[in-house]
Amino acid sequence: MPTPDLVIYSTRVVTPEGTGPAAVVVEHGVVRAVEPPPGPAIANRLDVGHLIVMPGLVDTHVHVNEPGRTEWEGFETAARAAAAGGVTTLVDMPLNSSPVTTSVEALEAKRDAAAARCGVDYGFWGGVVPGNAAHLPALAEAGVLGFKCFLAPSGLDEFPPVTEADLHEAMPALAALDAVLLVHAEAPGPLERAAGGSGDARSYRRYLASRPREAEHEAIALLLRLAAEYGCRVHVVHLSSAGALPLLREARRNGVPLTVETCPHYLTFAAEEIPDGATLFKCAPPIRERENRERLWDALRDGEIDMIASDHSPCPPELKRLEAGNFDGAWGGVSSLQLTLAAVWTEARRRHVSPDALARWLGERPARLAGVSHCKGRIAPGYDADLVVWDPDAEWTVDAARLHHRHAVTPYAGRALHGAVRHVFLRGNPISHDGRVTNGRPGRWLRGCMRVV
Repeated sequence: MPTPDLVIYSTRVVTPEGTGPAAVVVEHGVVRAVEPPPGPAIANRLDVGHLIVMPGLVDTHVHVNEPGRTEWEGFETAARAAAAGGVTTLVDMPLNSSPVTTSVEALEAKRDAAAARCGVDYGFWGGVVPGNAAHLPALAEAGVLGFKCFLAPSGLDEFPPVTEADLHEAMPALAALDAVLLVHAEAPGPLERAAGGSGDARSYRRYLASRPREAEHEAIALLLRLAAEYGCRVHVVHLSSAGALPLLREARRNGVPLTVETCPHYLTFAAEEIPDGATLFKCAPPIRERENRERLWDALRDGEIDMIASDHSPCPPELKRLEAGNFDGAWGGVSSLQLTLAAVWTEARRRHVSPDALARWLGERPARLAGVSHCKGRIAPGYDADLVVWDPDAEWTVDAARLHHRHAVTPYAGRALHGAVRHVFLRGNPISHDGRVTNGRPGRWLRGCMRVV
């Protein structure tokens, strides 16, 4: 048998069978074997002691914004942040770039930008907008991993929301492709009724009231009804309202093909703790109350929420209206790509959640959503050797200026977190060490393999 390229040994290796001592044997970028200790004795052997070895994170909700808005974030800076934080695969959202990814030509522009600059593996979601249902098969054939739509305004005129009539056109086409539809689930009616409230635009409570839970509940009810009608796989992105959980529970009992994600900021922060004027915390749907956060954690542990994704949605500092603290005028989005593992673990450890659960929420299940679970999201023979080695006991304070995101703008600044990433490998190649990103090989485009008809 050929000599392996790399062996990593730890007393805590997270595999589908659980966590325990093992040697991960890597050959030609792929896990050849997971062996009992001590494993093969070769020169390129990394013994990390009691540090955790886990599959590289698969982040299926990243707004890279390139081409067209690279000054917000680009593939180079996003990939560096990902690598430093243990994310070895990211899937880029179809909006915030210009052009938006609603045509094959736009996808090709996105592909070319990533090929030149992205240092982790990557894929793309296509966009569903009014009137483009006929173009969805071509986008699928061109390699998108699935599709994303908004039910309320996205903030960008180039990516308008869809109506129920649009979904009646798009969802049968997506079902025929066996393609998943990711949905920003806020309905416009409740948002319009809650808009324009009186009071100080610096008030977080006022902003929270402008994005009521009912907007999520109404949108999810519509989505689930149409998913049942057409047999279209649906995925609810960034669930923030725990009040929608009974709807989701009932839909699953009725066999609706459904998955759900939430985000680190909904699992970390609470509305009661957000000061007025703190626009760094503005996102949509909003960060809700403490009791809601705890119900989201319960739903994760119970399997009602499938996974966690960052929803990394950056912008230049001036668009956050930091000095004015005006929630009405500030861009909504949280920058957190580099911080996902530490942010989630910090809260998980307080609730006695195991690293095995993190591996499912941040790796295995996102890989399944993106259709790459044959090669990503597990430490097992035949899988890509995407590995993150991290110290669960290390405590550190977030210095935004030391993050690799294009802009030092994040609500996590100054927050104490547990869990420090020590080594990250992409297909067996080291890409970061203690936050220092190496200039490794370029990432690989993960093309979709939907059934094109």
